[in-house]
Amino acid sequence: MHFLLLAEGGEKATHNPIIPAWQEIVVGGIAFIVLCFVLMKFVFPRMEQTFQARVDAIEGGIKRAEAAQAEANQLLEQYRAQLAEARTDAARIRDDARADAEGIRQDILAKAREESDRIIAAGKEQLAAERATIVRELRTEVGTIAVDLASKIVGESLADEARRKGTVDRFLSGLESTGAR
Repeated sequence: MHFLLLAEGGEKATHNPIIPAWQEIVVGGIAFIVLCFVLMKFVFPRMEQTFQARVDAIEGGIKRAEAAQAEANQLLEQYRAQLAEARTDAARIRDDARADAEGIRQDILAKAREESDRIIAAGKEQLAAERATIVRELRTEVGTIAVDLASKIVGESLADEARRKGTVDRFLSGLESTGAR
């Protein structure tokens, strides 16, 4: 406004251009007060609410993260304890299985030895019985052959059963004693 007067070539301004007019200061002060009132009444509380909500969200998030981390650590320790227990159980089961397997092995070996001994004993008994049968048959045959041969050599008949039996027994005893030497 002051410049307009100077531009029109009118009065000389007595007012300093750096310092504003008192009317402008009053209007600016009132506008500033209204602006401060509006900011303090509506904007600052909303900003404070927003700021507080962010702080709560961040602090709540941190607390939730710490709680989740603590829970995860607790679960991890539980899993580690369960894993250690499972490993111990597995080792015990493995040792029990080995002991059972060794027991079963020993039982099977004992049964196999018993069966082997039984089979060997049965075989020996069978061999002894067959040997006795063969020896009896051979004695009879050898006796008959010996009597026939002796009859031919001696020239007398050895048909008499009692005599023949005594002669055959003596002959076989003589053969056994000769074979034993």
